Amino acid sequence: MLSHLSAALLLPPRRLLSSSPRTLTGACSLLRGSRRMEPAVVRCLPGEPKLTISFRLDGSNKHMLRDQDEALGKVLSRISNNIAKGQGKAKKKTKRIKGQQPSCEAPEPTVVKLYCGGGGGGEVADTVLNSEAWQDGAVLQVGDVKYSVQRNAPTFTNAELPASLMAEFPVCPNLELEFGNLQDCEFTWHKENTPNTSPEAAAEAPAEDGGWTEVGCGRVHVPSNQDIGHRLKLRCTPKDGERSGQVKELISVGAVEAGPGVCTFDNRHAYTIKEAEWPSARVMSYNILADVYAQTELSKTVLYPYCAPYALQLDYRLNLIKKELAGYNADIICLQEVDKAVFTDSLTPTLDAFGLDGVFRVKDKQHEGLATFYRRSKFKLLSQHDIMLSEALSSEALHSELLERLSVNSALKEKTLQRSTTLQVSVLEDLNKPDRKVCVANTHLYFHPKGGNVRLFQMGVALKHLSHVIREVAPGAPLIFCGDFNSLPNSGVFQLLSEAEVPQQHADWSSSGPEESCRMELLSDFPPLLSACGQPAYTNYVGGFHGCLDYIFIQPDSMQVEQVIPLPSHQEVTTYEALPSVAHPSDHIALVCDLRWNP
Repeated sequence: MLSHLSAALLLPPRRLLSSSPRTLTGACSLLRGSRRMEPAVVRCLPGEPKLTISFRLDGSNKHMLRDQDEALGKVLSRISNNIAKGQGKAKKKTKRIKGQQPSCEAPEPTVVKLYCGGGGGGEVADTVLNSEAWQDGAVLQVGDVKYSVQRNAPTFTNAELPASLMAEFPVCPNLELEFGNLQDCEFTWHKENTPNTSPEAAAEAPAEDGGWTEVGCGRVHVPSNQDIGHRLKLRCTPKDGERSGQVKELISVGAVEAGPGVCTFDNRHAYTIKEAEWPSARVMSYNILADVYAQTELSKTVLYPYCAPYALQLDYRLNLIKKELAGYNADIICLQEVDKAVFTDSLTPTLDAFGLDGVFRVKDKQHEGLATFYRRSKFKLLSQHDIMLSEALSSEALHSELLERLSVNSALKEKTLQRSTTLQVSVLEDLNKPDRKVCVANTHLYFHPKGGNVRLFQMGVALKHLSHVIREVAPGAPLIFCGDFNSLPNSGVFQLLSEAEVPQQHADWSSSGPEESCRMELLSDFPPLLSACGQPAYTNYVGGFHGCLDYIFIQPDSMQVEQVIPLPSHQEVTTYEALPSVAHPSDHIALVCDLRWNP
């Protein structure tokens, strides 16, 4: 196409005499060819030294990185020269194949021009700087091909589908968008007409759209049982209001697989079909079992030998986790044992699609941590006050008295200060009534069965820190304290929370033996708190242990429990012997309740 260019193809040259934005924006009109122009996408941000220009020519993608303060003429010449080089190589290759002598004649230079949008189709002067030349709506002409310039158009910088797809489980793409709004984007889902599950075939997309049938729209798609054995394709149009960018097509690596059937949370979802109505809020706490722990040899052979190996795989468990979380329609979600990549690549995009924003706090020197999500239509995050408990204990004056009492036993002090246990604290504002705030705390205390004394010190630090945050940042705000406390109802931690004090006679002070004993009276900075979901027989059920370790504590003088979502029946929990299982993604059970506090 480009080897037969003629000067007759060029528009009359009307160069702009000024490089001012006003001249460039308002001088001339958008050129219109006989067919719809392809886009030339330009990314140009103030303060960045470079801009990028991307377009497609003769079946290949062209991507250029240029200085913003470079003259336009240099870019246009570079495009022309690159095309000439490509044509020259193509001619030499053709003549070598035919046995002819290569010609010394240089290919005719390709005409490359840039015209601005607006009144008269004027050509942009070669001396105009790139930062001003490449305006939205301008037209790039490369030979007889014209491109509509899209400056800072909505663009997906990352887009991928989950590796594992299961029938009746939500599928949500992981999308990162620049210059756009995910809520504005358009999505259409397609199913491959011919079932094809071989990895080799899955690597290649069918050449024609006739091989696909549209099966849905929206950011989240739930495949049906009829989709089993078929791959999915998603067409995403990035948008910002009415402004659109280039469509992105994603094709699943594998086909939709059959789900496990009835899950432990399916019956629970019957109680949470609708969101809680203001001024109530639905709160949940859940240890989702970090992949870094589920994939250890200890987990596979000792802790969870009864669990089918495929059901311990992260991709499989994530399908269950995402469906379970979405089905509770919670307003505040506190999660423990969240892998960093799981938060970023799976939970955040999925829960964002269901209307929740989230914050993450990783444990020091580890790959898992705490995540708190909140429904953005109801709450706004005002501030975060996360701490590592051992660090706060050893360095903040607020905890000096507690540190002094711990220092009586050097062995216990060393063990306590070595822990990387973290407290995540988020102050939320009620969007329906801005002066109505709530302090949400989330933690995962030290796990060791003989670590009751360590957990008591950890909880002492946590309560003092929370009291300080509420007093300084949100006076009068009620506390919602969620987490895996690794503490049974007869523990010192539970007594400290529910009775506001632990006597020095409590057995937990010497839980790790007499050499690490540290007996003292410990007082809470809060009046007695209430376990909103009571004291279930267990929230953790594995082969060798079951017990209540997880809680949602509230201040009963400012909050009331409206509904506790029933836990799965014992039969449901033990259908596959214990947890996790093919029907349950974690060794813990989620706690979910509706809370109401005075508006």
